[in-house]
Amino acid sequence: MAANDEQTSTPAHNPERRAQFADLVRRRRSELNESLDTFARKALDPVSGLRVTRGWIYRLETGETVTPPAVRELRALAAACELPLEQLQDAAGQQFHGVDPLVSGSTEAKAYVHKLDQLPPEQRERLLRLIDTLVPPDER
Repeated sequence: MAANDEQTSTPAHNPERRAQFADLVRRRRSELNESLDTFARKALDPVSGLRVTRGWIYRLETGETVTPPAVRELRALAAACELPLEQLQDAAGQQFHGVDPLVSGSTEAKAYVHKLDQLPPEQRERLLRLIDTLVPPDER
């Protein structure tokens, strides 16, 4: 990735290839309206200082074979994507390891669950009541 690109993910020409992580990174870069160069400059891990290379991001986005990212690369990409680390971890787990974080398959929902776990019980209850006003619970 940064220096060593073992070829371990599934090639793009495989019809069963998983692409949740690649799709998330590509979509987010597009939403931020950033060039590949600008995005790569932002892909810097705030903890280790590791930078994800432009070439690795390009290969990921175009479906070429890439080394699955480690946590420091995920932190760097989370910084560039301006998304919670957990959201990228879940998408990477889906793409590279076939791990589905929730039945819904939504990495965004999983990121919300991580944040929910940080709230005190009273605030969780208030948030649930608010959500119920927006989306009433099933009455089955």
